[in-house]
Amino acid sequence: MNSTLTALAIMFTQLSLVAFGGGNTILPEMHRQVTDVHQWLTDADFAALFALAQAAPGPNMMVVPLIGWHVAGLSGMLVSTVAIFGPSSILTAFALRLWRRFKGNPWRQAVQAGLVPVSVGLVAASAVLIVQAADHTWVLVAISAAVALVATRTRIHPLWLLAAGAAIGWSGFGQ
Repeated sequence: MNSTLTALAIMFTQLSLVAFGGGNTILPEMHRQVTDVHQWLTDADFAALFALAQAAPGPNMMVVPLIGWHVAGLSGMLVSTVAIFGPSSILTAFALRLWRRFKGNPWRQAVQAGLVPVSVGLVAASAVLIVQAADHTWVLVAISAAVALVATRTRIHPLWLLAAGAAIGWSGFGQ
């Protein structure tokens, strides 16, 4: 158990420090670590925990405490939570001080402009990963594509899209 907690702490600390653009940018690596490297979860388990975390109120990285809980119970949840939120919070506080200090410098605008496409690409990679992990039939792929289209083209609240997906899943359509 101790080695599992250590592995959780190391993995989520590393991920915490590279989560540029938000937590969803690290989903592909998180998925690889927990499914392929450590084999703590299956693709379906990961997708289910991610969906549960997205439906719950709170930060979008609530999937991390759920993974910790699944892997090592209460201790795993606590270690994972501190590891994912602690280092990035400290780094953010430090970076914000520097960011404000160099407010007028032209290089700051260049850095900011360069980080936008990196963040967008990482979020897109995360979306592809979740679709691959969860959608195993053409019907589910079509539903995911339709939801993505509606979410990006309308102002419909995401909870309505989650509810529609839950209703479709509950009906057995696409199984």
